[in-house]
Amino acid sequence: MEKLIITAAICGAEVMKEHNPAVPYTVEECVREAKSAYDAGASLIHLHVRHDDGTPTQDRDRFEKVIRAIEAACPDVIIQPSTGGAVGMTNDERLQPIELMPEMATLDCGTLNFGGDEIFINTENTIKYFGKRMIELGIKPELEVFDKSMIDMALRLHKKGFIETPMHFDFVMGVNGGISGTLRDFVFMRGSIPEDATYTVAGMGRFEMQLAVAAIIDGGHVRVGFEDNVYLSRGVLAKSNGELVEKVARLAKEFGREIANPAEAREILGLKPR
Repeated sequence: MEKLIITAAICGAEVMKEHNPAVPYTVEECVREAKSAYDAGASLIHLHVRHDDGTPTQDRDRFEKVIRAIEAACPDVIIQPSTGGAVGMTNDERLQPIELMPEMATLDCGTLNFGGDEIFINTENTIKYFGKRMIELGIKPELEVFDKSMIDMALRLHKKGFIETPMHFDFVMGVNGGISGTLRDFVFMRGSIPEDATYTVAGMGRFEMQLAVAAIIDGGHVRVGFEDNVYLSRGVLAKSNGELVEKVARLAKEFGREIANPAEAREILGLKPR
């Protein structure tokens, strides 16, 4: 079985310090959280950035400052900027971080009702536009799918030349408006991707660790972090992203799964040398 890639989603665009005081906003806080995750076994950092007051931004310069600072602290880690941004941002605003030529970036494969009046819009043309730009720049997309229909969209757009193989999916499960985080639905999502594809599973809140166990046993990969869940256990706030990564690493050891270092993760994901 392949070694396990652990991704740390260190801050996201929605979770705030009132949810957990350790949620990072500043450049220094992002470095602290990335380093805690890296030291605990994460080989990939999924990155959103904020202004110092916590406001989400896709500003190229802000991404560059955070990325360079994380690279200085964790020289070989894979940094995967989000192109999701926040609800209401334009396509070109969301795409700013790919101008920095990262190895990977996220590509959301459908529209989602986040709750209330918030709609995370990803039209077919948006997905095509993002996919084409990533192909042009040699950036591997992580295909974020919140439901089975989004897998189907990715497969259709692959046939049309907007997404290359081998594909790497991120099953984001348990989000309001998307597929639930049950084992039944994990099996459904897992059985819907091509045989040569790889996947990571990101369970929201209480689904995080049970889905991590499912992926560890199945041979997939795992994402944890404050973007998805701020608790180490029920009612106990995690002190850092590193604590969440450590918990996954312990689970992997219990099931006999070795942890991939960044070089091994690059090989598994088929990342192009930069």
